[in-house]
Amino acid sequence: MLNHNNKRNTVETIKGGVAKDARGQIRFVNDFDMSLVKRFYIIKNGDTELIRGWRAHRIEQRWFYVLSGSFEVKIVKIDNWANPSKDLPIETLNLSTENLEVLHLQVGYGTALRALEDNSELLVFADHGIEHASLDDYTWPVDYFVEMRDISLGL
Repeated sequence: MLNHNNKRNTVETIKGGVAKDARGQIRFVNDFDMSLVKRFYIIKNGDTELIRGWRAHRIEQRWFYVLSGSFEVKIVKIDNWANPSKDLPIETLNLSTENLEVLHLQVGYGTALRALEDNSELLVFADHGIEHASLDDYTWPVDYFVEMRDISLGL
């Protein structure tokens, strides 16, 4: 897992917190500057076996926050947009509601997402409007990258 508020290349986690009192609780990530955000969407996989990916963005950056449950997020830095190397290193992060953090991926990364618990929901923020989405959408099969083959084939 990345350290809180740690930048490594262009991957960063932004630490949040929780305030509790007799009325309940408020989860927050006060250090998350949302001034670049243009839209958001929520991902809820149908089950915990589905791996949603690979999807990458050359121009768009994204921020991920778990609303409920937990997700395994695999991240790969794309080296060649026309034909990425199949043996690129993959970093695996586990995000959950208990982490109380936002994962920030700047441009140039691909992700593969898997819910680790039923009914998990992942809130994703993007810095470009929906009209831009089809112009910056790169996808590959889940087993494209060598490190993913054993996982996706159930080996």
